[in-house]
Amino acid sequence: MAFDWDDLRYFLSVARTGRLTAAARRMGTDHATVSRRITALESRLGADLFMRSPRGYSLTDAGERLVVQAEAIESSAASIENDLAGDRFSVSGVVRIGAPDGFGSLFLAPRIGELTLRHPELELQIVAMPRVFSLTKREADIAIGLERPDRGRLFSRKLTDYTLHVYAARSYVSENGPIDDLAAIARHPLIGYIPELIFTPQLDYLGQIGDGLTPRLSSTNLFAQLNAAKAGAGLCILPDFMAANDADLVAVLPQEVELVRTFWIMAHLDARNSARIQTVMGFIADLVKAQRDLFQVRNRLSD
Repeated sequence: MAFDWDDLRYFLSVARTGRLTAAARRMGTDHATVSRRITALESRLGADLFMRSPRGYSLTDAGERLVVQAEAIESSAASIENDLAGDRFSVSGVVRIGAPDGFGSLFLAPRIGELTLRHPELELQIVAMPRVFSLTKREADIAIGLERPDRGRLFSRKLTDYTLHVYAARSYVSENGPIDDLAAIARHPLIGYIPELIFTPQLDYLGQIGDGLTPRLSSTNLFAQLNAAKAGAGLCILPDFMAANDADLVAVLPQEVELVRTFWIMAHLDARNSARIQTVMGFIADLVKAQRDLFQVRNRLSD
C-alpha cells in the first residue's frame, strides 16, 4: 500500500494530545476520521504506534521513533513554506511549554499572550507543575528546568540565574520580633517542600541554611508555600521574582542568606528547524532578558 504522508499530521496530533477527540479538534475533523487515519498508518507501516488505554494514547517504541522523523518532515515543510511564502508565512500549530509552577504561572502566563496576538494561528499550552518534563516522550515541546540536561537528544540554553531569600509575613515579624542571626531561624516554624517529594536537588533549600532543618508545613506547590508564608505560618525560602515585590512579605537576613539557582530552556534536538518552536523559545528568552532585574535582586533587599 502507498504511504500517505498526510497521515503523519494525524499521527503527530494524537502523539501530542494523547487523545483522539483532542486531536480531532486540532485537525478540524471528527475522532472517527483520526482513528481511521492512525489505523491506516499502522497498517501501512506494519507496526503499532500507540498503546491504547482508558487514559488515552501513549507512544510505543515504534511510535517514539516515528515522532522524530515525522517532526523532521513537519519542520521541513514549515521551512519550505517560510522560504517560499515570504510575508504570507505565519507561525502556526500547537506548542506545549512545561515549566515550574512559579515561573509558568506567575512570570510566563501574564506575558506570553502577546505572542498569540502576533501569530493568531499559534496555540500555546502552559503546563505549570513542579516536575521534570520528558521532551523525549513529548510531554512538552519546550521545557523550562532548573538543571541543564546531560543526556538525550536535546539542546538547551541558559535563561537566567535567579536569587532566593528567606521571607516571612510582615505581621509575623511584628508579632514575633526581629530575627537577628542564622541560629534564630531554627526557632521558628519553617515552610518548604515535602522532603521525599522534591523532584530535583535544586529545590532542597533548607540544608543549605542550617543543619537538621525540616519544614513544619510543607507542600509540593510553590504557591501553597507562598500563601502560607503570607498568612503568617512561618519562614519560607522563596524566589525573589515571586516575593520581593509583595507588600505582605519581608526578607529575613537577606545579607546572610541568599541562594542562587538557574533557569534553563530546552527542546528536542529535532525541533531546531521548527519555526513555531524557535519562535516561542526566542520570545521567552527575550521576555526573561527584558526582566533580568526581576530575577536577581542582590543588594536591593533589607530586613
